[in-house]
Amino acid sequence: MTAPHDNANRCMAVLGAGSWGTALAIQLARNGNDVRLWARDTAAVSAMADAGENSRYLPGCPFPETLTPEPDMAAAVAAADDVLVVVPSHALRVCLEQLAPLLGDTRRVIWATKGLEPESALLPDQVAAEVLGADRKTAVLSGPSFAGEVGQGMPTAVTIASGDADFARDMAGAFHDGVFRVYTATDVIGVGVGGAVKNVLAIAVGISDGLGYGANARALLITRGLSEMMRLGEKLGGERGTFTGMAGLGDLLLTCTDDQSRNRRMGLALAAGHDVEQAQHEIQQVVEGVRVAREVHRIAQQLGVEMPIATQAYRVLHEDVAPRDAVRKLTDRPFRAEKD
Repeated sequence: MTAPHDNANRCMAVLGAGSWGTALAIQLARNGNDVRLWARDTAAVSAMADAGENSRYLPGCPFPETLTPEPDMAAAVAAADDVLVVVPSHALRVCLEQLAPLLGDTRRVIWATKGLEPESALLPDQVAAEVLGADRKTAVLSGPSFAGEVGQGMPTAVTIASGDADFARDMAGAFHDGVFRVYTATDVIGVGVGGAVKNVLAIAVGISDGLGYGANARALLITRGLSEMMRLGEKLGGERGTFTGMAGLGDLLLTCTDDQSRNRRMGLALAAGHDVEQAQHEIQQVVEGVRVAREVHRIAQQLGVEMPIATQAYRVLHEDVAPRDAVRKLTDRPFRAEKD
């Protein structure tokens, strides 16, 4: 068994300084790690260094002394023992292609990216295997967590999954403290599917709530949405138990029910009559579920997996179906046994 790193001597490079990347960088630094936070925008890096916080994406969450904004990816990686990648799913491959020649033989990679790659519908672990090679030790961090609450040091729990159990435990040690709890797992596929599908379902719940359909409809969509997530996840090779845990049900509940969720806010905006572009402009950050809905729909069709809620969300987002018509399609479905 590989001995875990001592956090006091560990340096982590965090690639991606949006709200979630910044929050995780703060947590790592708060927990005794030396952290280099890289962003593509050099002006943003300078602004963070001057302000001692990410005023754009995570205002009011000051950087610990051991967190250093870094404009040069190569310098950030060279100083680091391991690398955490926190970029949107559509940017993951490009980021990993930049990272690959910098890693050397021993650096390990963990990502907190949720979603499916556009066009290919590949999960993040599949993209990582293609770019970094199957022998590279990798892991995924996912679970019910809002960046602002993590940045403020509020109680949070996540899952870190890796095919290498020692690596998962080591990374858990880098993050875990009295308020940020980490569970470990080996089901990388299930964790990845949960992190992708929950965003699409949150848009559907936001639409329903925005139309005023109430708590009963919300419970219906979350419960049956979980069934859809499980059907797709198991078909792709995920483990059923993953979807009733932190990275499945936990993340689904969080994303569907709180207005901190960009995906839920997208659904609310669509219900209010805004189009996708208008809603995206108002939210001002990437709404992963918009792109992912297309890929979930495509892969579900390819695999013959029935996902009516995700399908209607896709049609509202990409086929200009009116939100009320999409909900009517769901409610008009014939009755069936619940476990079907």
